[in-house]
Amino acid sequence: MAAERKASRYIVPVAVAGVAAATIGLVPALAASGDPDLPEITAQQLIEKIAASDTQTLSGTFKISTDLGLPSVAGLLPSAVPSGPGGSSTADPSAKLAELVSGSHTLRVAADGPERQKLTVLDGSDEYSLIHNGDDVWAYDSKSDEVFHEKAQKGESPKGPHGKAPEKELPGTPKQLADEVLKAAGDTTSITVGGTAKVAGRDAYQLVIKPKQSGSTVESVKIAVDASTGTPLKFTLDSVSGGKPVVDAGFTKVDFAKPAADTFDFKAPKGAKVTEGAADKAGKDAGKDAEDEFGKGFGGLLPGLGKGGAGEPQIIGEGWTTVAKLNTGAPAPKTDDAPKEVQGFLDALGDKVSGKFGSGTVFKTKIVNVLMTDDGTVYVGAVTPDKLVATADSAK
Repeated sequence: MAAERKASRYIVPVAVAGVAAATIGLVPALAASGDPDLPEITAQQLIEKIAASDTQTLSGTFKISTDLGLPSVAGLLPSAVPSGPGGSSTADPSAKLAELVSGSHTLRVAADGPERQKLTVLDGSDEYSLIHNGDDVWAYDSKSDEVFHEKAQKGESPKGPHGKAPEKELPGTPKQLADEVLKAAGDTTSITVGGTAKVAGRDAYQLVIKPKQSGSTVESVKIAVDASTGTPLKFTLDSVSGGKPVVDAGFTKVDFAKPAADTFDFKAPKGAKVTEGAADKAGKDAGKDAEDEFGKGFGGLLPGLGKGGAGEPQIIGEGWTTVAKLNTGAPAPKTDDAPKEVQGFLDALGDKVSGKFGSGTVFKTKIVNVLMTDDGTVYVGAVTPDKLVATADSAK
C-alpha cells in the first residue's frame, strides 16, 4: 500500500536495529551469564527471534544520541542544505528528521499496525510531530506553527528509497532469514550473544556484532533484543576511535499494548500554515532539485554531485573494509573557493595526505571517511584513514 510506503520512509525507530542484523555474517555463541537470568540462546536463534517478531502495537519514549566526531555545523546547514523539497515548509519531514543525525534527542513513538504510527520529537518546550493515519501523513512543527500534509496515492506498488521496486523478495521466514545471514557469514564478522540486560524495564538479550578485519572504523554493534517479543529495544554503534558511541538509540519506556485510537488523530491548529506535499512526479523532481542544490551549497566542492557526474562506483575489497571508488572526471576544487562557512567546516574535517595515488585530502568522521584526490578521484568507506590511503595506493 502507498500509505505504508509513505510511513516507512519516515517512521523507522523500531525496525532499524533488526535490519542491521540481516546484513552481516554470523558466528553462533552461547549467552553469557548476566542479569536478568534468561535461558541460553545462540546467536542464530536470536537472529531468528528478531525475524519472527510480529510487534504491531507499541508506545513509549525513545532516546537517540549521535556523535560522528564532526565539528559544529552551526550556520552551515541552512546555506548548504535546502529545508526540503522546494524549501516550502519547516514541517517537511525530509528536512526535519535529518536533524536526528546529530546531537541528542528524545522522541515519543506509538504504532498500531501498518496503518497508524506517530513520532514526536521533543525539543524543550517545542514539539515536532509526524503522524501516519490511513491514507494521510501529517507533520506539525509547533515552533514555526507550520503543518505539512501528504496524501497517499492509491494503487502504487511499494518501492525502495530510490523509486525502484526491490530486485528480489526478502526471506519469508525466520529460518530463511537466518540461512541468508549464514550465507553472508565468513571470516569478516563475529556475532555473539553478549549476555543479558534490562532495557526500558524489559528483559533483553544483547547481540554483539564485531568486525574481524583490521582497518574498519567499527568497533562493535550491539542490539538489545526483547526476550519475550524479539523486538529490538536498543542499538549502539561504537567506533575504534573510542569516546562516546557514534549512535546510541533505545527505548527508555515501552508498552506493547494497543495505543488509544485518538493518538493518531490530527487537525491543523487554527491559524497554522498548511503546506500540501507535491504530487508524486513533482515530488521526485523536487528531490532531484534538492540533490543538485546540495551540491551547489558546497560551492561545487564535490564535482558531479546531484548531476550523476561521478558515474557508477567501483567496489574495492569486501566485508567491513569495502571501499567505493568514484571517478568524478574533474580535478578537486580548492577549499578556498568555497563559502566561508563551508571552508571552515572542511578545513576542520580534512587532513592532507599523499601516496602512490598522488596527493589529496581525507575528510574524517568517526565512522565514514572520504579521500578526495587532487585529480578528482574519490574513495569512501567505513575504514580508517590509513586503510583508505592504502586502498587508493593499491588501486593505482
